[in-house]
Amino acid sequence: MLPRSMYSVLGLLGMLIAAQATASISLSATRVVFDGAHKEANVTVRNGNQEVLVQSWVDSGESELAQVPFAITPPLARVLPKQEQLLRILYEGQGLPTDRESVVWLNVQEIPQASGQANTLQLAVRQRIKIFFRPANLPGNALLAPEQLVWQITPNGDKAQLTVKNPSLYHVSMADIEVKSGKKILFSADSTMIAPGVQKTFTSALTPAQTTMTLTFKNINDYGAQHKYSVQLNTTQPANAKPAETTIAF
Repeated sequence: MLPRSMYSVLGLLGMLIAAQATASISLSATRVVFDGAHKEANVTVRNGNQEVLVQSWVDSGESELAQVPFAITPPLARVLPKQEQLLRILYEGQGLPTDRESVVWLNVQEIPQASGQANTLQLAVRQRIKIFFRPANLPGNALLAPEQLVWQITPNGDKAQLTVKNPSLYHVSMADIEVKSGKKILFSADSTMIAPGVQKTFTSALTPAQTTMTLTFKNINDYGAQHKYSVQLNTTQPANAKPAETTIAF
């Protein structure tokens, strides 16, 4: 058992971390849609009550890009309290597919000023959002991509598996995926993103005996709004979901 004095130290350390880990900055968007017809896209960094340094860069995430063909200007900026800083995201003009949408990640890291107080722990808080690079004149419509998803429940031994395939040229971001039989939830998943042309299989406890089920999910669109979709599934036929309702994200 830890001595009482150690509990006091740990409690103080926890309070210091909580106080210093609160982000001072916020971003003007939860995602960036980069139109390939243009040379750049912009994001605004808004600062709170303390002067900070803001460091920004783009990484490839889980993709297999050898080099990310984007630059951020300014990559490092001092932002005064209650002020804003415009970040320009510049594309090199090549390096990404032109026949489908691609995703990279924008990182914006807040570096606070050194504290004048003793025994103060400071942390650099990083925010990370997706950049969807959408080539110019790409066929189709990103808003209709969720309806093009092909859902299917197929037998897998004495169980069944849920699969979804994205035949569109756009990424589909989803949240609150559920499969129900009546009011009973048979499967749920918090969030996922399906890339163009990709099929994803979910591990689930579904059984082939459950012949008719209702699947619902929320699609997160270019503006951060959530649209609910629903479809009836069985173990024989693939199906496409249709819009059910809309929830506005603030």
